[in-house]
Amino acid sequence: MPLRPHRRFVARVRAAVGSDAPALRQSFVATLISSGGDLLAGLTLASITHTLEILPGLLVLVPAAIGMRGNVFGALGSRLGTTIHTGEFSLTRRRDTVVGQNVLASVVLTLSISLALAVLAKGMTSLFGINSISIADFVVISIVGGILSSIVVLVLTIVVAALAVRRDFDLDNVAGPLVTAAGDMVTLPALFLATLIVHHDGVTAVVATLATVLAIASLVAAWRARLPVMRRILRESLPILIVAGTIDLLAGQILESRLDDMFSRYEALLVLVPPFLEDTGALGAILSARTATKLHLGIIEPMARPQRAARDDFAIIGLLAVPVFTLVAISADIASVITDKTSPGVLPMVGVALVGGLIATTAAIFIGYYASVATYRLGLDPDNYGVPLITSSMDLVGVIALILGALAMRVI
Repeated sequence: MPLRPHRRFVARVRAAVGSDAPALRQSFVATLISSGGDLLAGLTLASITHTLEILPGLLVLVPAAIGMRGNVFGALGSRLGTTIHTGEFSLTRRRDTVVGQNVLASVVLTLSISLALAVLAKGMTSLFGINSISIADFVVISIVGGILSSIVVLVLTIVVAALAVRRDFDLDNVAGPLVTAAGDMVTLPALFLATLIVHHDGVTAVVATLATVLAIASLVAAWRARLPVMRRILRESLPILIVAGTIDLLAGQILESRLDDMFSRYEALLVLVPPFLEDTGALGAILSARTATKLHLGIIEPMARPQRAARDDFAIIGLLAVPVFTLVAISADIASVITDKTSPGVLPMVGVALVGGLIATTAAIFIGYYASVATYRLGLDPDNYGVPLITSSMDLVGVIALILGALAMRVI
């Protein structure tokens, strides 16, 4: 007698856990650590609402700036994970090594994409009729904030990769959650520090000019350098990162439009935003990184119908989602109560997170797998495309899913 759908899913989960229990444990711990860190980002976001009000349009940039850190350095972690599996990983000061070229590419991408996001953010606010800050303000906040936060995230990514080699754990299972969470935690404070510059018009113009020259000059120099790995990363990453940034800006536009009617009523929902988006992106990034590695190693074929090893990963991601989103909602509610921020209550918060999480996780599995497969079949490196595409897509889908969850629980 054939198993019913829910029993088939339970059987699939049991088989996946039994065959890959270490992966589940590593991913769960990394995701919980990242969720805890993102609560700090959520509290920071809820605490700077005054800055968001006096600098109109800044909230449009926030998801894109946060997402860029996850996109650039999450992809770096994914590529380093592949180099570990293929035996090419080594830490030296030489820039012509595989690791050295990866690091240089990440620095150049940070500068160039920060500039692109500033221009796109100004263009999007103008398109939607928002009376926003100037283009110079956007450039200063995006690039200066990007530099400050990227230093921290870059160091963390390299340290985590080195520990993965030394302690013999799979970087693919932890890089996505930890790196993107670190990006979330440091990006908001870094952006806030950068906003202190824009209150001085003369200084803003000078810093914006210098930052623009630095971003363009670094990209030109890198493009002309005889470092094939770095050039390939730049060639493949720049287009997808610009697309990803545009998607994140759309997510920011939705948040900006909901700032008054949704987040001003219950500040706890604003606290929930960063960890919720982080977890949707992290779950997708774990799947994307594992799929990319299995494609490189020939464990799975790039097929439209996922093979057994890929479906096992789907089950692992689905199993992780329920406790992760439940704990995030409870933690966000507790953090809001402690810091005296308005909340609809713990049960509505859990309901919002679970309903939104179910929608977002389903999308994450679909996008994470097929993005990796499609890029691999096109002869491109899924490590360069999978993480940026999944994290940015999940920022947009996650915002929509969170709003749908809030509507379903009637808290807005």
